[in-house]
Amino acid sequence: MKLPNLTTRIFLGMVLGIAIGYFFPATTSGFSGTDLNILSKIFLRLIKMIIGPLVFATLVVGIAKLGDFGTVGRIGLKTLAYFYFATILSLIVGLLVVNIMKPGEVMSITRLPAKGTDVGVTVQKFTLETFFTHIVPTSFIDALATNEILQIVVFSIFFGIAVGAIGAQGKIIIKALDALSHVMFKVTSYVMSFAPFGVLGAIAAIVAQQGLGILGGYAYLILCFFGGLLFFIFVVLSLICLVVGIPYFALLKEVRSAIILSFSTASSEASFPQTIEALRRFGCSERIISFVLPLGYSFNLDGSMLYMTFATAFIAQAYHVPLSIEQQITMMLTLMITSKGIAGVPRASLVVIAGTMSLFNLPIEGLALLLGIDQVLDMGRSATSVAGNAVATCVISKWEGEFRTQPIETDEVTA
Repeated sequence: MKLPNLTTRIFLGMVLGIAIGYFFPATTSGFSGTDLNILSKIFLRLIKMIIGPLVFATLVVGIAKLGDFGTVGRIGLKTLAYFYFATILSLIVGLLVVNIMKPGEVMSITRLPAKGTDVGVTVQKFTLETFFTHIVPTSFIDALATNEILQIVVFSIFFGIAVGAIGAQGKIIIKALDALSHVMFKVTSYVMSFAPFGVLGAIAAIVAQQGLGILGGYAYLILCFFGGLLFFIFVVLSLICLVVGIPYFALLKEVRSAIILSFSTASSEASFPQTIEALRRFGCSERIISFVLPLGYSFNLDGSMLYMTFATAFIAQAYHVPLSIEQQITMMLTLMITSKGIAGVPRASLVVIAGTMSLFNLPIEGLALLLGIDQVLDMGRSATSVAGNAVATCVISKWEGEFRTQPIETDEVTA
């Protein structure tokens, strides 16, 4: 009997996870939904196991086919220009939503976190030295071992250009790495078969630990934030695609499994291999995918960018600290710069928000207002970032004239 496609199985995993978490909360003795979190941990570890080799193999082959530094530089500049453009748009949407809906004022939070409340976040000052030393790896093996995608990308760019420059000998390496990339995609198909179980475990653990009641207390905040995300996905990104000439809703249909997977696991990395396959089927150039997508997972997290302005302004509203238009513009520009230096930092969004809050004399304890629902909000952030990176890859492919107008008509590779 043929199994349902991956999207359906992931959705069924979400529904079953909610049911298990609800009927077996963490407060009960014996079995609870939190025990199933091991399934999510296993799945995410499997994903991390394949990301490093997959990025390295596909990116080196893509770079080697691109040619010299000039071609790589041209595409790199286009990519970074688009990333900053998308970042500005997402930051603006976050500010517009929080200023229009005013969740910090409407919710009338009377019990603010006490001074000295531990929020588990350390403020990290952004410096150019920290940024560049984080980008450049001291060891490629260490970067692979710790899944530092940005460092893997930097090494792969140098390695790919060198391979393309040595002629016939380089073709041997290209052929070998091309074979490795196909092997890794096969491994990916095996790993993705476990995705519904990982989703089930993640959702069951969240519901069992926090319960559905927390959604009621923060319903307005969640509604405002997810409304902003939906506006960005269905209006902002669709307008970008309309201008560039990309069939946006066809793209969404192609990457829907990746979006749902990232939403349910609250991890954009979880769907990275699947997003690659979806974009290949949709018509993007393989060499553009291998170059743009890994960079996007470090520099183009649209959902996180939107959250940063939204969350910072929300905390200011909750503490009744008015922020002028000039201050909000300063906040946006600050976040645009500092957010690019925290790829790979645990709880990166909260770390950047904490650093920005200090600039406006907002108490760091205010982050405690968001910690209880951060996992729920992270689900939306992750899904939005996947959609944003899919659009970014299509845009660069279109600009480079390497976009097929007719997607490949195949069944889901990972189904």
